[in-house]
Amino acid sequence: MTQTAAPRPDAYTPTDRTVPTRSRERAAYDHEMVHAILDEGYVCHLGFVRDGAPVVLPTLYGRVGERLYVHGSTGSRPLRMAGQADPGLRVCLTVTHVDGLVLARSAFHHSINYRSVVVHGVAHQVTDPQEKRAALDALVDHVVPGRSRDSRPADTKELAATAVLRLDLGEVSAKLRTGGPNDEPEDLGLPYWTGVVPVSTTHGAPVPADDLAPGTEVPAYLTAL
Repeated sequence: MTQTAAPRPDAYTPTDRTVPTRSRERAAYDHEMVHAILDEGYVCHLGFVRDGAPVVLPTLYGRVGERLYVHGSTGSRPLRMAGQADPGLRVCLTVTHVDGLVLARSAFHHSINYRSVVVHGVAHQVTDPQEKRAALDALVDHVVPGRSRDSRPADTKELAATAVLRLDLGEVSAKLRTGGPNDEPEDLGLPYWTGVVPVSTTHGAPVPADDLAPGTEVPAYLTAL
């Protein structure tokens, strides 16, 4: 009798580390929401402990299903530590988008509208050559979808100089703030402008390199941005 795989849950299971102590109503664990926030970002912050002190590094990342990949030089601290540690390197990875500046009547209630994801877990260095190439393609395509097929792949020397970390999406949460200011009732009559200033990321027109070969057209995946 053929067994079918159990259906995947549509949300991550909350843990002590992923349930916020304040504003719990802003937390979310839905897979689609978490993936959407991750897929829209460019830079994550990777936190870990080195010699008893916290270290947080900004770096590019890419998502493949329920895994995140980050890369760097084989000499970088977290990549060396993940290769030396057993069973891996404990990390906390975060991604944040700022969507608006929330200006209240009182200084205390000023805020921002945002979407964020926090991932806790153990990062492992990728050693399988096939997975490593797929991860590097995912990193390139995360920044510009379709770019990995329109550029020279890394050669053997470049692969040897590049290390990749894998972090499974298991202990994950999103947190969001939307809407306008939350002023106190007694402040509603104060004569100060209040509201939200939207913030968004936009892409400008591609600027060709000085040494671009004549006749090379801007690819469609760039105009699509």
